[in-house]
Amino acid sequence: MPALAYRSLKPEDLEAICGFVRNPEELFYAGPKFQYPLTPEQILRGLENRYSPTVIMPDSNPEPLAYANLYDKDEDSRSCWLGNVMVSPEYRSTGAAAYLINTMMNEAKFTHGVQNLKLYCHNTNTRALLFYCKNGFNPCGYKIVFNQKGEKIAAIEMQRPL
Repeated sequence: MPALAYRSLKPEDLEAICGFVRNPEELFYAGPKFQYPLTPEQILRGLENRYSPTVIMPDSNPEPLAYANLYDKDEDSRSCWLGNVMVSPEYRSTGAAAYLINTMMNEAKFTHGVQNLKLYCHNTNTRALLFYCKNGFNPCGYKIVFNQKGEKIAAIEMQRPL
């Protein structure tokens, strides 16, 4: 895998990011409020209440291969949430996702002064649950949500100290 770098989201990244999700289920995992197929307009609308939208790319190429953002910073608990995590299918299982998560943890800690990073991961997304556990996130609660088919599933709350 090539050396990786990160930067803030640019408008020209949006089309590539939309191509990261291959089906409605993947899009639901990335953002339950999104509608398949993902469009640049949906990403932009979703950023209204989010911050630090970040893309990962090969060091030698500006084309994004992963994306995430942060939201709901809580000054009292010094925590925030990781959201809209998406990785290009070609870069899954290559270390790109781990680089993205580490980048977002550093962004939360050093830019926003956060001590705990939280996320929701759906119980049907076993691969992501295992990935987040491997990267230091621990389950700490859940809420019942409905997937894109109207079925009840659990959104597992996970957190990690920074």
